[in-house]
Amino acid sequence: MAEKKKDFQDKYQEVYVIVSNIPSGKVATYGQIAMMIGGLTARQVGYAMRTAPAGLPAHRVVNSLGKLSPEYVFGSQELQKMALEKEGITFTAAGNIQMKKHLWKLSSD
Repeated sequence: MAEKKKDFQDKYQEVYVIVSNIPSGKVATYGQIAMMIGGLTARQVGYAMRTAPAGLPAHRVVNSLGKLSPEYVFGSQELQKMALEKEGITFTAAGNIQMKKHLWKLSSD
C-alpha cells in the first residue's frame, strides 16, 4: 500500500512540473495534463492540484469546457478569473475561457 501512495506522490510531482511550465496567457485542462503524464485521470490531477505547492500557477488549470474551478479551490471563481484576466485570458459571454484561443499546445508554445 505504501508503494502505491509513493507512485501517486511521484505522479503528483509530475503534475506540478507540467503546471509550472504552462506559460502566462495559456491554460491547460485536467485531462490534458493526465494524458501528458499517463497513469492518472483528470480527477486525480484535480486532487493533485488541491495539494499544490504555493507559487504554482494553479489558476491556469481548468476543465475542458473552460469553466473556472469550484469556489473551494481559489476561495472564489472571481479570484481565479482576475488572475487569468491579468495574464490576458479572455472569456465568452457565458463566462468560460475562450479555449480555442488560450489552450496550451506543446507543439506551438
